[in-house]
Amino acid sequence: MLEPFFFALGLLNNGFLIFIFLIRKNHFALMKRIGWVYFLLAIPAIYAIFLVQQEQKTPRYTIFLGIFLAFLAIEALYDWILKIPFREKMDWKQLVPYVLLYISMNYGFVIMAWNYYSLMSGIILLSLFIIQIIANIVTHPQATVK
Repeated sequence: MLEPFFFALGLLNNGFLIFIFLIRKNHFALMKRIGWVYFLLAIPAIYAIFLVQQEQKTPRYTIFLGIFLAFLAIEALYDWILKIPFREKMDWKQLVPYVLLYISMNYGFVIMAWNYYSLMSGIILLSLFIIQIIANIVTHPQATVK
């Protein structure tokens, strides 16, 4: 049960991020109103950690789910709690941990589905990640290097 659940969580993660990236440029107010819904993915991620323990699966799932939860935490901290404009200012001290968690989290969804569920699920998540990156680049706020 864990593998399809993990794959579905990866699909939801990619779907939310693609949607958020696509609306943030022209519908920023809408993104600010509904963007918090993305953080609800923490609930199934925590449930998946319990599934890992219950089904005695590889601890790699727990590691990648922990990275995903850390990404959600840093996203919430930067964007919703402290309201740091780290994307616009490009301060490497704030940007590096965020980008590392973002890449690691997406890598985890792709590689775990690829290795432990099916090749096709890994290819689907990889394709969505590529679309996610393109949407992110195209709609990224203008930055000033600090």
